[in-house]
Amino acid sequence: MTGTLSDDLMRDLAATAHALADAARPETLRHFRQTIATDDKTGAGAGFDPVTEADRASERAMRDVLAARRPDDAILGEEYGATPGSSGLTWVLDPIDGTRAYISGMPTWGVLVSVCDATGPLFGLIDQPYIAERFEGGFGTARLMGPRGEMPLRGRTARPLAEATVMTTFPEVGTPAERAGFEAVSQAARLTRYGMDCYAYALVAMGQVDLVVEAGLNSYDVCGPIAVIEAAGGIVTDWEGRPAHEGGRVLAAANAQIHAEALALLKGR
Repeated sequence: MTGTLSDDLMRDLAATAHALADAARPETLRHFRQTIATDDKTGAGAGFDPVTEADRASERAMRDVLAARRPDDAILGEEYGATPGSSGLTWVLDPIDGTRAYISGMPTWGVLVSVCDATGPLFGLIDQPYIAERFEGGFGTARLMGPRGEMPLRGRTARPLAEATVMTTFPEVGTPAERAGFEAVSQAARLTRYGMDCYAYALVAMGQVDLVVEAGLNSYDVCGPIAVIEAAGGIVTDWEGRPAHEGGRVLAAANAQIHAEALALLKGR
């Protein structure tokens, strides 16, 4: 759909995405590294999936911006679900990706914003409010804005998997079969790091790491990162090489060559 969007519309969508991230920042920072009540979405005995008032306030602030600026667009948010629209565009919002890191005081969480059509993300942001870094991708732009100024985003050049760095959020990746798939990639790589949440995807776009391998994701976990990584020259698919914007098993790679090498270890699991 990007090719059919006018320049004015693309500028408006990009400006709206930044306005959403701007609105979310103070809501997340207000509670970060402070005492805050934490609820468990899963219920007793089913793991731990935390949510806080910071998550909810961040999404409410973004929804308020959309109500004012883009009332005809649909919304899919982690905390308040789906709101229908009539424009053919959907804003996919994760008000705090990495709430476990957030409540632990780690600055690896972020706010994820993307605008999508039926084919997937068109434009997205990964915003880390505490360190004031914002990764932007789409409409011909791939850049990082932060305390040290602006820089273009570009994934690492091709290298063998044996020289690669791979990341994932949890050591226990999905089902036993999914865990085995991740371990096959991890064991073939030079270095594996854990626990980075959405910031791992930002590092792929920045050219710092080569791969992120995850499973059990939702649309709001991946749409923003897909837009940023693809704008930086990377590739994001599921473990069969298909589009990943609906979540599930995700392989994010800095370039097509290392994507193909990792995909060969994951396919068919």
